[in-house]
Amino acid sequence: MWLFDRDLWIEIFHTLGKNMFRTFLTMLGVIFAMIILILLLGSANGMSNGFDKVFAGTASNSLFVWGQSTAEPYKGFERGRRIRYKIEDAEILKKQIPEIEVLAPRIELGNHRGVVTVYRKGQTSGSSVYGDYPEIDNITKKRLVEGRFLNKTDIEDSKKVCVIGEETYKLLFDKGENAIGEDIRINGVFFSVVGVYKPNNNINIDGENAVFIPFTTFQKAFNSGDRMGWMAIAVEPNTKVPVVENQIKDILKAKYDIHPDDERAIGSFDMSEIFNNISSFTNVLKGFSFFVGIFTLLAGVIAISNILLITVKERTKEIGVRRALGATPIVVKRQIVVEAIVLTAFAGLIGFAISVGILSILNSLWGSGKDFPFVNPMVSIPQFSISFLLMVSLSVLIGLIPANKAIKVRPIEALREE
Repeated sequence: MWLFDRDLWIEIFHTLGKNMFRTFLTMLGVIFAMIILILLLGSANGMSNGFDKVFAGTASNSLFVWGQSTAEPYKGFERGRRIRYKIEDAEILKKQIPEIEVLAPRIELGNHRGVVTVYRKGQTSGSSVYGDYPEIDNITKKRLVEGRFLNKTDIEDSKKVCVIGEETYKLLFDKGENAIGEDIRINGVFFSVVGVYKPNNNINIDGENAVFIPFTTFQKAFNSGDRMGWMAIAVEPNTKVPVVENQIKDILKAKYDIHPDDERAIGSFDMSEIFNNISSFTNVLKGFSFFVGIFTLLAGVIAISNILLITVKERTKEIGVRRALGATPIVVKRQIVVEAIVLTAFAGLIGFAISVGILSILNSLWGSGKDFPFVNPMVSIPQFSISFLLMVSLSVLIGLIPANKAIKVRPIEALREE
């Protein structure tokens, strides 16, 4: 096979090596183009990975629903009526909307009882106190520092246990003190600490200064009856959250006699909207990076074509001799194109190695930081493969320009060339 012809490669490297400085300058454009392309793609990937880290532990297909005040009079009710949910609403929604994967009823102390006091040995924390089901951990994941989270037994037996945030621990306990098994008082009611957590990401929905107790315990300890503050909901994969959100609102409006056009009575927050916006942003960023990088790469490859045109002019006599000795046009064209490919591929690999080194340095500087979403800014194998193949393809197309010029040289005219 001609590609493994030893003489071909010797001749190519001899030709490229005759003027090393010019060859280096020719490659420089492709090197910088590849560096720019990989840096742009890697940085876009780093931002995408950083956002994934920020949102890790929060269900991307989730929403929160709570009651507000009506804005429209309806069926004899005046506007401004406060909507208060009941625990039965959670069961109704789960039965009527099969797309709901997780529904966790929640209630917060203080919403209906005024001041909250979380106390231990003369110290108070000013914590938020939530009555929750264990399912809430599937929507807003808590990273446990020690102990455990609420479980099914806590709910069934209405145990007086609690899980506290890391900030709550610092306010109520001395540094290094074991909190597990210790008691704290919440509005005069004793609870035993079974776990200490810190948020799993920067999306701090509940905060670090919070206390979680079983929902059923909350009902009995603080006489909340069948009230429910709000609902945290996760829908099934491949299901659009806004569709489920509208279904939930329609059911609740019918149950609580809310005007169908009243947009204020039921509050909601669609977490998937944030994820979708960020995903769209990172995809546009990746596309823009690839677009800019490819055109920069094209400019570098065109420079190689221009240099090869000069080289063909300098080698007119050599080409004439080869043609006179029987070299066919395809052989001459093939050598010029392979020279273009070798120059481009070698320069591209050098640029790739340099850019990977730069990305590694950037990752070491910012990859583990919390303030800037930038994690593992590397290109994927498919991205590199597509970039490299596109670069080689461009070199073939651009290399055909000097190659076609070379085969147009007539042997007799080339031999007369001075």
